Amino acid sequence: MPKTQPEPEMPLESQPPTPPEPESSQRRKKYDGPTPPGSEPKPKNAITIAMSSRALFNMVDDRRIYEEEGLEKYMEYQLTNENVILTPGPAFRFVKALQHVNARLRDLYPDDQELFDIVLMTNNHAQVGVRLINSVNHYSLLIDRFCLTGGKSPIGYLKAYLTNLYLSADSEKVQEAIQEGIASATMFDGAKDMSYCDTQLRVAFDGDAVLFSDESEQIAKEHGLDKFFQHETLFENKPLAQGPLKGFLEDLGRLQKKFYAKDERLLCPIRTYLVTARSAASSGARVLKTLRRWGLEIDEAVFLAGAPKDPILVKIRPHIFFDDQMFHIEGAKKLGTITAHVPYGVGQKYHT
Repeated sequence: MPKTQPEPEMPLESQPPTPPEPESSQRRKKYDGPTPPGSEPKPKNAITIAMSSRALFNMVDDRRIYEEEGLEKYMEYQLTNENVILTPGPAFRFVKALQHVNARLRDLYPDDQELFDIVLMTNNHAQVGVRLINSVNHYSLLIDRFCLTGGKSPIGYLKAYLTNLYLSADSEKVQEAIQEGIASATMFDGAKDMSYCDTQLRVAFDGDAVLFSDESEQIAKEHGLDKFFQHETLFENKPLAQGPLKGFLEDLGRLQKKFYAKDERLLCPIRTYLVTARSAASSGARVLKTLRRWGLEIDEAVFLAGAPKDPILVKIRPHIFFDDQMFHIEGAKKLGTITAHVPYGVGQKYHT
């Protein structure tokens, strides 16, 4: 019987070169766990927004079936209704605005990959995937990457996807992601219908415990406003420590500068807002000096000195408003604002 000839080795010069590691991977701590399906390296410098299916779509009825009748009935319901298109959820308009920004960037920088990369990250089972795909395609949403974890928490995969921001309707998962150092928020839809700008992404942030740490808020909560004002005056020239959403504001600012570089400042499709309960006279200077020290611009800053935020938010009409206190979230929701609760800092202790 003739011996089988071994295959010749590929000459060294003909072997394909090893691709360089993406810069975004070098900037972030590497994830050493399993690589989930569809989590190939994201485009270089892309800003990854991961969101749950219940943030993107209205799945209140679906959730009720799961909680009242169990997993098997839930999956049966999804299979039966896989051609029934899901209606928009709280993050839907935000996603549409992100896509508009991407389209404008591609017009100005055809070969650049510094874009928003949207990932649907859900603990749904794969059987639900067809209905989600049908709904995504129905609305022409450019979401190519799905992660369906079949009942397992998707939080462990967020680092594998190099996630910049995670949005969910599940407050426990958001809390878990915050503890992992990932910018995260729980999404809530507005209680009233409201029209939104289709040509400009509008993002509004609270200050303390959102863009900044909760160090100053701790003083206000534990020692009163007089001590807080004294502290902020004394440390006016000392930058505040960063909060969980500082990185996302940096991401937005980096994209804004790409439009400014093309003389598109007045037509920039991204606008950022600071909406804070701080008083401008007694504690506003430290906030503005902190942003300046960080090299960050905010387009509009509103210091309310304790007045309600919801009337201002109705005027701004942001696609998303981040705040750490449920008191402000509830007030904004009632007037129709899409809100995102950031469960971080001393405000959670006081349930406000």
